[in-house]
Amino acid sequence: MAMSERDDRLKRLNEKARALAKVPGVYLMKDQKGRVIYVGKAVVLPNRVSTYFQAATDLGPKKQPMIDLIDDFEVIECAGEWEALLTENRLIKDLHPKFNERLTDGKSFPYLAITLRDDFPGVYITRTPSDERFRGAKVIGPFTSVYALRDSMKLLQRVFKFRTCELEIDDVAEGEKDPRLGFRPCLLYPIKQCTAPCAAKIGKDEYRADIARFVRFVESKRSVMLREMRAEMEAAAAERQYEKAAALRDQIVAIEKLDERGARKDGWQPETESFYVDPKRGLRSLQKTLGLDNEIRCVECIDIAHLQGGQTVGAKVCFVDGRPLKNEYRRFKVRSADNDDYMSIREVVSRAYRDAGSGEALYPDVVIIDGGAGQLAAAQEALALFERKPGMVVALAKKEELIYKQGRDEPIRLSRQNLGLKLCQAIRDEAHRFAQAYHHLLRKKKMLEDS
Repeated sequence: MAMSERDDRLKRLNEKARALAKVPGVYLMKDQKGRVIYVGKAVVLPNRVSTYFQAATDLGPKKQPMIDLIDDFEVIECAGEWEALLTENRLIKDLHPKFNERLTDGKSFPYLAITLRDDFPGVYITRTPSDERFRGAKVIGPFTSVYALRDSMKLLQRVFKFRTCELEIDDVAEGEKDPRLGFRPCLLYPIKQCTAPCAAKIGKDEYRADIARFVRFVESKRSVMLREMRAEMEAAAAERQYEKAAALRDQIVAIEKLDERGARKDGWQPETESFYVDPKRGLRSLQKTLGLDNEIRCVECIDIAHLQGGQTVGAKVCFVDGRPLKNEYRRFKVRSADNDDYMSIREVVSRAYRDAGSGEALYPDVVIIDGGAGQLAAAQEALALFERKPGMVVALAKKEELIYKQGRDEPIRLSRQNLGLKLCQAIRDEAHRFAQAYHHLLRKKKMLEDS
């Protein structure tokens, strides 16, 4: 690229960056073909984005070549730095931009889980809220700082005295002998950070009332407590008790960061949130339903999505032992058809399993196609052209949630509570979400702006 062309391009991009709203957000750098090659976050969008297009910019040896590839960029404005962090994380995991190195390792943001179905609910910080032990739990988050979350929970445990142990503690009926009597509680009881339900030091109703107050506190603005803490901090500083004042300051910051969180309904981390099915039981149930002799380890799902502007894309998601394997996710831009689902499925299936069909890779144990009998037939037409065929291909139809199986004329109708069906639904829904990726985020932000 001639120097004058490069200078003109950087000048154009810098002017566009300087005109951005001065708000937190996420920026997506794109090449000449419109492909996203880098995703980043900013506390103030114009300040951060414009730095990429200045003559003195030095991004280091790994990212500096990106400057010559950027032809345009797109931004998503966010409510705060915390939302920018969650949005950046989601987009990098979905799009796998060429110049992003971090956030592609499968790590996730933490949640707070309160096991309300237990007689004596516990409070836990977890990155896997879909675990069976949290079924029926109150799950809050994701939170953007695990350190602040841990600090705030240590502080709040002194106030609400909830348990954080993994013991199974059950209440007993009136008149029955309580096996907890005489049990020696841990050190949190004598230092007044737990009311020791493990040793029957507190009744079920009283303990659950404390937990209810804790939940209300976490979900509210916490203004009264923060006001009292600030007054105590200022008093400590006035009395030159600087260590106490500093400790209170840090506690205030930790409590304030409880607001820096997303909501599960927004689907920030579907790979950790979506599975309230025990994966092993779900796979065993699916194996029985499909009549397979060998256990199912790997399941992949193909979905077709029509995006804004009429663009059609296909997606393939991969699950091993009932859990998402993000490194094997793939997205395909459909070239052969606009709105013809059958042609799109034939193309995507052909491209997704070209190597497996020639013996250069392995098929998954089960391939799921999003759709009904027609979509299954289209997939089988594509696979028929290969030398090797997959062991099992099924289609899962929306609404009625019928399973169409290769070699069977009638669909399989299962109870909505069937664990194999639930697992298939979760995998299908993840494929659909992945196919639409950041278009969902863009549309959500657009709807918020329009409202």
